[in-house]
Amino acid sequence: MNSRVCVDANLALKLVLVEKDSSKAHHLWDTWIDADIEVVAPPLLAFEGTSVICNKMHRGAVPLEEAELMFRAFHLLGVRLLYPDGLHEKAWELAKRFNRPQAYDSHYLALEETLGLELWTADDRLYNVVKPELSWVKWLGDYSPV
Repeated sequence: MNSRVCVDANLALKLVLVEKDSSKAHHLWDTWIDADIEVVAPPLLAFEGTSVICNKMHRGAVPLEEAELMFRAFHLLGVRLLYPDGLHEKAWELAKRFNRPQAYDSHYLALEETLGLELWTADDRLYNVVKPELSWVKWLGDYSPV
């Protein structure tokens, strides 16, 4: 396994929200920490995470106090945010290649392709679109804790 791994917001959010496969995300995360694997993502991760937690609070799905804790925990995960040259251009090309209506997810694909890393996602729609061509994209749903 590489000494780095890329994650998207869908997976990272499962560490602070109680959702399907949250236990898998925690196990996988702990495995990376134990193996001293650096977790990276594009800066978009911080914005997406903040937005999802804010939306849950706004809709009343979580009370303010709980949302505050989730927000802090999310931003303390220790994910290193990387912004290499050409990230947007590569994301744009990947969005077109995979016929994505928005380029958000393509930024995660672009980062991991640029750095030669695995990308772990909890987004089954993204995974299903790219899996025939991008073997380095891994879906949390397929992960089996030992």
